[in-house]
Amino acid sequence: MTSLAIPKLDQKKVRAAVEKELEAYRFCLLTLDESELPKMTQSFSLIPPSHTNAFYSKTEEAAVHNVDRRNEKRAHINRVVKAVSKLTETERAIVVQRYLQEDETFDYIIYNEMGLSHRQYYRIKARAFYKLALALKLSLLYE
Repeated sequence: MTSLAIPKLDQKKVRAAVEKELEAYRFCLLTLDESELPKMTQSFSLIPPSHTNAFYSKTEEAAVHNVDRRNEKRAHINRVVKAVSKLTETERAIVVQRYLQEDETFDYIIYNEMGLSHRQYYRIKARAFYKLALALKLSLLYE
């Protein structure tokens, strides 16, 4: 019989793992439209070409790589957006203002604008990170 108990997690590991995911989200947003450029220099080989379905063209390899990479980035963005949307309004506001906006904002500015005490803010933020770790199914849950 499986237990439905909420797992106890190390708060520092949770914070580090969730911040890593949120930083990857920001990175994906910045680089989503940029594509890697294929090599345009010619290369000569003494080996005759074989007619298989394998990719030997650097342009084809780059195109396939770019499409795969773009799909991975979109999938990551969608995962994070879905996870953040599961948070309460206050938790979501903290995460969005601190980690998901383009401009870096400090914690003290956010909790002052929201009218929260320092202690309240960090408690809510820790709870939000815990929920995000569960929603994102981070590997630290299964260690």
